[in-house]
Amino acid sequence: MALTPNSPNADNSMQALKQYGSYILTAILVALAAYFGWTYWQNNHARVDTVAADQYADIQRLNEEVNLASQNPDLEAEAQASLKQSRGQLDKDIDALVSTHGESIYAWQALMIKARQQVDSDDFAAATETFKKALAIDLGDAGLEAITRLRYAKTLLATGDADAALAEANNDMPSSFEASQQELLGDIYLVQENKDSAIKSYNNAWKLLSSRQETRAVLALKMESLGLSPEPIAEQTALIQESAAIEQPLVVDSSESTTNEGAQ
Repeated sequence: MALTPNSPNADNSMQALKQYGSYILTAILVALAAYFGWTYWQNNHARVDTVAADQYADIQRLNEEVNLASQNPDLEAEAQASLKQSRGQLDKDIDALVSTHGESIYAWQALMIKARQQVDSDDFAAATETFKKALAIDLGDAGLEAITRLRYAKTLLATGDADAALAEANNDMPSSFEASQQELLGDIYLVQENKDSAIKSYNNAWKLLSSRQETRAVLALKMESLGLSPEPIAEQTALIQESAAIEQPLVVDSSESTTNEGAQ
């Protein structure tokens, strides 16, 4: 039944509206803010992620082209010029992605590609700066941080800065990265002519690898050069080599956990 202006129910309704109207209005405003906030996030944040993903996909394709061309030692002058141009474009594309999406997983991956290109060109000083930028990205993943730090320490060692390399390599890392960490520490101690510490670190690395039945021929050679005889390890063929994870360019899905080194 409709309320007439002078009915008691109408008076009660008006009184209730006066008493609770502000609360009702606040609730409506909060609901609208949440709705439009979610809509804005979908239309903007999701779009930004898509743009960054597309930019990285282009970088990845160009990187593959550069790597393929670089494998040919008999490039003619025109092809060499084209390769140089492609490398320059790759650097520009990576810098553009980092400048616009510098805190994303795509920026980190792009910087890993750039650093690898620099290392392959023996430009270790430039690579250290690139790794430093990658290390500054907070992705909240200890595995990615460990990969970056180990590579950063390796390039520091390659530049001759063993003390800085040691400081980086001594940082806490997930247990799955300890074998690589100990091997790198051995390399650093060897450069510093600290043979006893190098032997200890190499033995630690070999012991860790033995516990998960993973072998490394290069580490075995390093140990043998110091007069050590590492016990043979029955390698599990299903395991992906840990050393390959540290040396090869990495493509990571940001939705996946990356704290296990063997999975990289």
